[in-house]
Amino acid sequence: MIEEGDRVLLIGPKREYYLRAGPGKFGSDAGEIELSDLIGKEPGDEIRTHLGKVFSIRVPRPPDLFTHGKRSGAPMLPKDIGMVIAYTGMNRRDRVLDAGTGSGVAAIYFGGIAASVDTYEIRPEFARLAEKNIADARLDNVRVHPEDFLTATGSFDIVHLDMMIQPDHVAHAHSLLVPGGFFATYTPFFEQTFGVIDAATELFAGEVHCYECMERELTRSARGTRPSTRVAHSGFLTIARK
Repeated sequence: MIEEGDRVLLIGPKREYYLRAGPGKFGSDAGEIELSDLIGKEPGDEIRTHLGKVFSIRVPRPPDLFTHGKRSGAPMLPKDIGMVIAYTGMNRRDRVLDAGTGSGVAAIYFGGIAASVDTYEIRPEFARLAEKNIADARLDNVRVHPEDFLTATGSFDIVHLDMMIQPDHVAHAHSLLVPGGFFATYTPFFEQTFGVIDAATELFAGEVHCYECMERELTRSARGTRPSTRVAHSGFLTIARK
């Protein structure tokens, strides 16, 4: 059931809207809706504008938060986050450390899977935004630390970094991991990636693998079907195991 303050998606024939249930009104060319009327509704219910136009109600999931949530920069794409989850085998027993929080997109995906997520963001304004996005995702197992990753302490099953990575970051990640734990990094450029591989190879006994993150969407039209002309490459994922 939708409660006051919850985020919702209103799905119409041509557009969808990312709103918050509670006081106030929302208006579009389809008419106005009292946002308080969303309280008590269930996903799949319908709501009508004052013009009689119908919207269906949906509770946002991480892909919706990626699309509609406020961003502080360029977040990791869902496909790249999915690769981190797949190659580390992230599960509901895992304690995850994430650094380079940004707007919190990766932390939100991880928080829906892992037992706990501690995410570090050195820029206070980014950390505040991430906290708001994580609250909108209704996750109480994700904690934002407005601190440098190098101050992190504890013991973790997975350490994930999406930031400018230096050798001391790799060494610190290694020190935080339990035996058998996974270290994962996302890097957009070859030079950064080579630095991570070289630093990790010295610490992780050769259990280091690197993958290019690629995806090609298919476009189908009356003329035929072909790969989309959108850029397919996004970055590189380095995975190491302690």
